[in-house]
Amino acid sequence: MKEGKASRTADIAAVFRASHSRLPENERIIYDPFAKHFLTGSYRILHALCRSRFLLNLLGMYAEKAGPGSYGWTIARHRYIDDYLIDCINGGIEQLVILGAGYDTRAYRLNEIKGTVKVFEVDHPATQKEKKENIEKLLGSIPDHVVYVSVNFEKEALDKKLSESGYKNSLKTLFVWEAVTMYITPQAVDATLSCVAENTGEGSSIIFDYVYKSVVDGTSKLLGAERFRKGAKVRGDSLLFGIEEGSVEKFLSERGFYKVSTVDGTFLKSKYFKGDHEKYGIAPFIGYVHATICGNPKLI
Repeated sequence: MKEGKASRTADIAAVFRASHSRLPENERIIYDPFAKHFLTGSYRILHALCRSRFLLNLLGMYAEKAGPGSYGWTIARHRYIDDYLIDCINGGIEQLVILGAGYDTRAYRLNEIKGTVKVFEVDHPATQKEKKENIEKLLGSIPDHVVYVSVNFEKEALDKKLSESGYKNSLKTLFVWEAVTMYITPQAVDATLSCVAENTGEGSSIIFDYVYKSVVDGTSKLLGAERFRKGAKVRGDSLLFGIEEGSVEKFLSERGFYKVSTVDGTFLKSKYFKGDHEKYGIAPFIGYVHATICGNPKLI
């Protein structure tokens, strides 16, 4: 992302969630009533136009043509992470850390979180500034269970910033890292995973998505991969990091994680996309994984 400006990737994800939320309750995969309030300029106009099923379908068709699987990736990954988060809440987590939170609204729209889990939203100061302003307008103030942590992942130590914000690494925690890893350097990915592995309580876990390494280096032949790579560069969010297809379990185990569970777009489509949604694809070059953290040698 460009310094001083909110990420266009966050804008695109928000318009997809906002428009999808217009669907009838029995047809929605996700429901995000907050997303529309983060839209500005052409994104706000686009959402305002999508007031009928016909126009919503046009948006989905346009998104599918512009970036095959991009609309499906956004909707399905959001639901997949929602489901895992709720499972973790039922399993007794006490903290949620959202890394690169963007316009994520889980802290405000999921009733399961309120009163049970402390949420730390970690992001670049530019994107976070706009989000805080919108939440304060909508709710009057930032909810007590939410803490904003401003971090430049390339320049600042995550553990130090979290600790200064009241995070307790003795507690069972879930880290959500949605649509972030592909846009930061391998060094920043390793530093973040190291921080997570060394600074959290027993039974904690992480969930994130990632692109295959072949997409980053331009050798992938999978549908939509090259268009995705070029599109990211055009909007100022160039792809910098990927994991070799089929190697994520080894990658994470070498970094202090176990119980690694990974799925792909085919799985998510079969799980969530029924009826009218079946016409949408899910980017085939993206993986989704959650894993448990082995231990914590440095408790606060």
